[in-house]
Amino acid sequence: MIEIIKKNKLLAAVSLAYIFLFIAMPDKAYLSVKNSIYYIIEMLEIMPVIFILTSIIEAWVSKEVIMNGFGEKAGIKGGIFSFLLGSFSAGPIYAAFPICKMLLKKGASIANVVIILSAWAVIKVPMLANEAKFLGPNFMGLRWILTVISILIMSYLMTVFVKKEDIPVQEERDLGKVTGINIKEKYCIGCGLCEKLMPHYFKVVDKKAKWKESKLNETQINELKAIIDKCPVKAIDLK
Repeated sequence: MIEIIKKNKLLAAVSLAYIFLFIAMPDKAYLSVKNSIYYIIEMLEIMPVIFILTSIIEAWVSKEVIMNGFGEKAGIKGGIFSFLLGSFSAGPIYAAFPICKMLLKKGASIANVVIILSAWAVIKVPMLANEAKFLGPNFMGLRWILTVISILIMSYLMTVFVKKEDIPVQEERDLGKVTGINIKEKYCIGCGLCEKLMPHYFKVVDKKAKWKESKLNETQINELKAIIDKCPVKAIDLK
């Protein structure tokens, strides 16, 4: 039971908060549950479509295309593409997370992902039209300019303080350049799934997975990719 709670800390904290509310303020608790159910239903309606769209893009759009459009070397062009993608998006901000994860996996830069998420959240074209209608075009225009400046500053700062290796996303690799396995110990929870499924490649020592050094051929790499996908915390990557 304790291990389950450790692996689901956020869910456990939310559950405790609800228990406290039902004891101390039942009316507030009922309202909270009602709001939570509303958002869960909304997510169930939107997220399947987003996952299908993400899978199609991941299968049909090559890594080279993503890197040229949104990668580290895309330059100003990458920022413009990212800004347009976020601005013309539809749906709530959480719908952007699986798309951005896929883009990172295919070589998009952190800065451009920040621009996509930020524009998705606060610079949608339909929202700008409504903002101008209710608050006036001058307000909308000045707010838009200041928001864009803030997004660019934030995207730069994120590249300074956050590196790709700090994000639990496995970037696609050229199989011909793979030399082994990299395990991010700070993410590993020692569940032992990798050792159970492939004991000839992995072992768990002091509650952390370890890679048994060995040369890899293409068949073995494909076998390992299945383990990488099954790791519950995405702590295993090709190197």
